[in-house]
Amino acid sequence: MRTVVGRTNQIVVVGAGLGGLACAIRLAGAGRQVTVLERADQPGGRAGQLVDGGYRFDTGPTVLTMPQLIDDTFAAVEEKMSDWLDLVRLDPAYRAHFPDGSTLDVRAQVRDTAEEIARVCGPREADGYRRFIDYSRSLFDIEWNTFIDRNLDTPLDLLGRPLARLALAGGFGRLSPKINQFFENPRTRRIFSFQALYAGVPPHRALALYAVISYLDTVAGVYFPRGGMHAVPVAMAAVAAKHGVDIHYDREVTSVEVVNGRARAVRTADGDRIPADVVVLNPDLPVARRDLLNRPLRRPLRYSPSCVLLHIGASKHYQGAAHHNIHFGRAWRRTFDEITRQGRVMSDPSLLVSNPSRTDPSVAPTGKQTYYVLAPVPNLTAPIDWARTGKRYADEILVELEKRGYPGLTDATEVRHLVTPDDWAAAGMAMGTPFALAHTFAQTGPMRPSNLLMENVVFVGSGTQPGVGVPMVLVSGRLAAERIIGR
Repeated sequence: MRTVVGRTNQIVVVGAGLGGLACAIRLAGAGRQVTVLERADQPGGRAGQLVDGGYRFDTGPTVLTMPQLIDDTFAAVEEKMSDWLDLVRLDPAYRAHFPDGSTLDVRAQVRDTAEEIARVCGPREADGYRRFIDYSRSLFDIEWNTFIDRNLDTPLDLLGRPLARLALAGGFGRLSPKINQFFENPRTRRIFSFQALYAGVPPHRALALYAVISYLDTVAGVYFPRGGMHAVPVAMAAVAAKHGVDIHYDREVTSVEVVNGRARAVRTADGDRIPADVVVLNPDLPVARRDLLNRPLRRPLRYSPSCVLLHIGASKHYQGAAHHNIHFGRAWRRTFDEITRQGRVMSDPSLLVSNPSRTDPSVAPTGKQTYYVLAPVPNLTAPIDWARTGKRYADEILVELEKRGYPGLTDATEVRHLVTPDDWAAAGMAMGTPFALAHTFAQTGPMRPSNLLMENVVFVGSGTQPGVGVPMVLVSGRLAAERIIGR
């Protein structure tokens, strides 16, 4: 494993996102002097919080899996997650809503999900689900330590028995055909393959190895921190500060000073120069390389689709909704092609609706509800004028939701905030997508942009290894720290 060259005593971390904070905590635990500079007025990065009219909205991820990674991070400074966060395991983890009016709950326990699948789709489909669980668990066991939870410098690092096992398991085939080996019903096929879009690739083009995302979502457990997902970076920042990390908010870094191929300091918008033995960069990797280092990536990159978000504070409660709801449209493959190949919004959208106030009433005024509505859309490579069409598309989404189980939501809305790809780009995300670089074969594992650049610049976050998602970003913090402390 390559490591940072030279002194590593004084470290500047640019950005207090989940990856930056995870790295900072581990470095503090290893005895380094760490300064974190965050341009916003709060920690979290994409996992921020919007407050309006007594409603509190998570601005980024809403799904938390593998909380043991938070616990492991805190253990680096001899802290326990349970002392800082109150997590609720969601049951159901998801409720899937289908165009024919049927629903299917993905439950917290495998046996309960199997019973639910048998109720909706029949016992044969439930048997397929049990076989799929065994398969996806075996994939996870192969992939985690070998391909995800370690620093990789070249494709040669992958050679060996685990790679052969993954190939024999069909991990390098396509996801949809693999899913179809276990499921016959279109409803279950969708539930256990839609997660590929998190990795930026439609199920029919994603590698089968990404079935591990479905495993994390539907088997390992989905959790919700009381106070919202933003409670996670708030707790991480508090732990970091307790153990000596110096965190500064409203401090924007404008450049990294490089002399003879080595970072020497960072410069801020207010004119300060802050020396550093090592610089850790948490902003989106392509943007950080371009804007802070003047070293843009030269090779062609493929970005994940983006999304439109609606944050809605409303007076109406819907009994048929769970905490997380997936509303599938009638179309499937066509809609993925629309957003990934044709550069159009989905003509028959599938939507994610989260209702966190159902689990934690404190995130809304008494008797009110918060809704987080996500619609996948093309990233900014598509010629869509979001300034002109964004509000109209948001109105169309609300009309669609009223047809899919949320009647009267428009009239019940008291607070509404719209986020489009233009807003993601303004927040510093390349091509206007919060899902970073797509996990194509050429952008996965050691082929993804490295987390070590030059002698002493290290990256964290979803744009580098291992990739997209809260668990991967937390892992990226540990991998970055290992590059610096050498273990």
